[in-house]
Amino acid sequence: MFRPEDDPGPDFASVLRRLGLGPSAPPGAGAGPPPEVRHGTTIAAICYADGVVMAGDRRATAGSSIAHRAMEKVHPADRHSGIAVAGAAGFAMEMVRIFQLQLEHYEKVEGQALSLEGKANQLSQMVRGQLGMAMQGFVVVPLFAGYDLRRGVGRIYTYDPTGGRYEETDFHAEGSGGRDARTTIKLGWRADMDRASAIELAVRALWQAADEDSATGGPDAVRGIYPTVATITALGYAAVAEAEVAERFAAVLTAEHGGAPT
Repeated sequence: MFRPEDDPGPDFASVLRRLGLGPSAPPGAGAGPPPEVRHGTTIAAICYADGVVMAGDRRATAGSSIAHRAMEKVHPADRHSGIAVAGAAGFAMEMVRIFQLQLEHYEKVEGQALSLEGKANQLSQMVRGQLGMAMQGFVVVPLFAGYDLRRGVGRIYTYDPTGGRYEETDFHAEGSGGRDARTTIKLGWRADMDRASAIELAVRALWQAADEDSATGGPDAVRGIYPTVATITALGYAAVAEAEVAERFAAVLTAEHGGAPT
């Protein structure tokens, strides 16, 4: 599709734009209020002794209605990084897929993976490219985290709708319940947390956020729906089994109320 002298290089998003396949404004953008779309709500990331824990609730809302109860908001970006999304669900999932392809494309073309900061910068450019849709009300706010193989630590990056990139030192939470989740994490976080404690703190934060924010879905023991949780360490990205998340939720309830869920 390209001549040798017209090599598109390792920027997959640029390839899509040149082929006319890049993200575009939704039909009718600018012609009145935006249509009602599904929104993902609360996501969080916590640094701990071995890396980073990422977590997200499962609820998607459309206005005041629950549109979906089991949305996945935490995804692997590549072997040693992950991305969580809040905001307009359709555009958020598109951003996740393109970001995953961008990192894979870069590694295939260049023969090596981007540094963690390079990945964070790539995502910043993608968020910036969505600014037109954000101005129409279709805002996507990602949370990016990974294990920095060069430094040997977990790192967390946050973004604003203009593409601004900011590194958080210990933890962060975004979405409609983000403030309540951050407060809970702030009260329970410590630098030397082990894996189990970090997962339990993430579940607790989402549970407390759900108690204050109607758009955030808490753990649902009746339906068997629990937050999506993943760890990112020197060994790579690993999803936490739902049974373990349920166990950590039971531990939270025991600590709070003296008994497991019924």
